[in-house]
Amino acid sequence: MLELSFNDPDKLVNVTHALSNRSRIDILQLLHVSKLNIIEIAEALNLPISTVANHIKVLEGANLIHTEMLPASRGAMKLCSRNYDDIHIMLDQVVPDSTCDMNLYEVEMPIGHYSDCEVTPTCGMASATGIILKEDDPASFYHPEHVDAQIIWLSEGYLEYLLPMDIPSDATILSLELSMEMCSEVPHYNNDWPSDISVWVNGMKIGMWTSPGDLGDRRGKLNPDWWHNGSTQYGILKTWQVDQEHTTLDMKKISDISLSNLELGDKPKLRLRIGIDPSAKHQGGMNLFGNQFGDHGQHILMRVKYTLNPA
Repeated sequence: MLELSFNDPDKLVNVTHALSNRSRIDILQLLHVSKLNIIEIAEALNLPISTVANHIKVLEGANLIHTEMLPASRGAMKLCSRNYDDIHIMLDQVVPDSTCDMNLYEVEMPIGHYSDCEVTPTCGMASATGIILKEDDPASFYHPEHVDAQIIWLSEGYLEYLLPMDIPSDATILSLELSMEMCSEVPHYNNDWPSDISVWVNGMKIGMWTSPGDLGDRRGKLNPDWWHNGSTQYGILKTWQVDQEHTTLDMKKISDISLSNLELGDKPKLRLRIGIDPSAKHQGGMNLFGNQFGDHGQHILMRVKYTLNPA
């Protein structure tokens, strides 16, 4: 998710300018389906190639798309993909507190670096180069090769991660944010296959999201060439945030669980569990995506905002 506010007016202007043209909106809609080169975009929108090239330059400047140069029969070809599926604009000015500075602590945890798990078939893992060990074999999840995983799937159970909390002992935590790309799990794929996926922090369940399905109607933007069609392709990027008052999912309040419930204290680690609650209504499994699969180039991302207490 791209977040915009008056706190960064230049970024706000760049993005809104890029979105102010109908042709650029049409380009972003096309790139939601698949990666395309400039010629393919021009043909789809019936526009001159030079015009599309100029629009692409504007979208690049606003960081709304990513481009890469690939060899072609004549020179090089610019392949375009979309960076965001959601844009949030906050129009309330956030005024910094002059008495303290806010700090940000950020950790990106590769999805294969879990510390514990319980899984039930269908289950498996794949790296950027191939399937890791054997599919539908829970024993594979305890093999050292699991650290290379870029996509992990399971029908029941959970994955648990230990994330470092290297924050000064005199800090006051303002918020904890966790984001990851995920969807349901079913053999092959089924876009209409709801699953209740839950997130726990230090043993406390902070929320649940109902994934609409196991998404495979198009190729994931980042999937390696060897990954076959007809299976899970991409997920949806979800962001949980816990602050001193409540918990939100994609900026919408979902519970009154606050930081005081998580017992973060001065512990050197945070225990994160992602999985299927046995009591959940929709037992639809889970796919978790790394930075080389799906649509979003990230693993599990944790952000902690904090201030330092005056001496």
